[in-house]
Amino acid sequence: MSLDGLVLHAVVHELQSCVGGRINKIHQPNENDVVLQIRAQGQNLKLLLSANPTYPRVQLTEQATLNPLDAPMFCMLLRKHCESGIIEAVEQVGLERVVRLTVRHRDELGDMSVKVILIEIMGRHSNIILLDPASDTILDGIHHVTPAISSYRIVMPGSTYVVPPEQDKLNPLTVDEDAFERAMGGEGKDDAFASLKPEQKLVASFSGLSPLVAKELVHRSASGGGLWPAFQALMAAVREQRYEPVIVEQQDTGKMFFSITQLTHLAGQVKAYASPSTCLEHFYGDKAERDTVKQRVSDLLRFIQNEINKNVKKLEKLQETIEESKDADKHRILGELLTASLHLIKKGDREVETINYYDENQASITIALDPLLNPSENAQRYFKKYTKLRNSTAIVTEQIAQTHQELDYLAILQLQLSVASLSDIEEIRDELMEQGYVRDRAKKQRKKKKKDKPNLACYTSSEGIAIYVGKNNTQNEYLTNRLAAATDTWLHTKDIPGSHVVIRGEGFSEKTLHEAAQLAAYFSQAKNSSRVPVDYTAIRHVHKPSGAKPGFVIYVNQKTLFVTPDEEQIKGMPVSIK
Repeated sequence: MSLDGLVLHAVVHELQSCVGGRINKIHQPNENDVVLQIRAQGQNLKLLLSANPTYPRVQLTEQATLNPLDAPMFCMLLRKHCESGIIEAVEQVGLERVVRLTVRHRDELGDMSVKVILIEIMGRHSNIILLDPASDTILDGIHHVTPAISSYRIVMPGSTYVVPPEQDKLNPLTVDEDAFERAMGGEGKDDAFASLKPEQKLVASFSGLSPLVAKELVHRSASGGGLWPAFQALMAAVREQRYEPVIVEQQDTGKMFFSITQLTHLAGQVKAYASPSTCLEHFYGDKAERDTVKQRVSDLLRFIQNEINKNVKKLEKLQETIEESKDADKHRILGELLTASLHLIKKGDREVETINYYDENQASITIALDPLLNPSENAQRYFKKYTKLRNSTAIVTEQIAQTHQELDYLAILQLQLSVASLSDIEEIRDELMEQGYVRDRAKKQRKKKKKDKPNLACYTSSEGIAIYVGKNNTQNEYLTNRLAAATDTWLHTKDIPGSHVVIRGEGFSEKTLHEAAQLAAYFSQAKNSSRVPVDYTAIRHVHKPSGAKPGFVIYVNQKTLFVTPDEEQIKGMPVSIK
């Protein structure tokens, strides 16, 4: 894990800006994360505490989060003991991946009390624990650990807090050269230690060092001077709070790595950041949420893919019917030839040979017969097939158009699920229920009035103009048909599934229009393409046909511009949820 003890040491130093600050609000947007809104040193800060099993971390964040209407129990407990409290200390336990937030707070009786929020960053065992330091009693944890899961450490309300197992490693910030050489020489270690590579010995001997940093130290030592000078130089920089947060993206593999020191052993594109939190924000981005969303929408994605497969097969059969219908006249001709040749046929015949009067050369033709039918019935059989094929053409053509519309609709749903946030998932699920695709198994329990107004992402252009983006059909319907004014500008990718985008107001320049087009292209199926065509027109020229599926509109008087989506530019745009 790149988030080692050294990175956390840098984050904790950055979080000293929170000390003395007041916790104004506490939110728990999902089952893994807690967000503290803090007022400190004249500024508003948002502190993210994450026990995500894949992306655990502690950092300052600027990302907007959508919170559930009903706060989880752990969030309610944190609010009870910590909301309006003062952060007295932010500390790291040694150089381990454990952070302690000490909070002073007045209880319901007005007495001063102290609580500790512990953030343990330990991969899939990561946790956030609220602790009463006076008795070392756990008030609760965001993830419960029962005796059935672990007999060593129990994380349940009322249990005594037990520190994570000691790893018997040295603190790299305090060792001298002699201690370093003894540790690397294997003093007190078993025989297997001697066969380890230098980077493996570093990880095994010193706390807080990830394999990534260990490889960097070995790489630096190869340029001359040995391992100790490289090790000492890095630790001196850490002690003096001289950090260089960077993200390196390898060009050949596309993998990304981050640290609080230069990663010279990696070849690739390097981006430097002003603070550890900014580095973590750019590295993790929306990865944690995307993983959670993938888990939540896996059943919907499977269902939609199955529906797409069924419609593709249906389309193939319809196309076959259209091909057959092209031969309709052939059956009419055969029927007419049989009618003219009834005197040549008797019941029981399997075929008849007659002259084809429609052929220029008057050639003979052999016509297959049903031996169970009489001559007249055989002729009528061909006429009926001709009539059926002729009549089916119009019906099948209409069905083909409907199937194409269905596939377009399902493709839009696939796209929307690929960019959905946690709050968007239920809106898409509700839409599928309303459209009759899935059953509402919880219908009896759904007594609450459906929310009339969905949440919309509102971006702010460089000119300060509001640009709204619909992330699913429910949001698109509300944005285009209800929220937007007749003179607002509507944008959508040309002939490509994507989001509805609306620029509010009229006083904007080409710059805002281009930024809105960027959003339309980014939140579309052409996200990774270049020169994406984006249509734009006034809302008054956008209409939903009667009986059309959610999110489907037709528009006129449009103009088209071409943009290439720039992810960095879009992520840099201010955004809020309204």
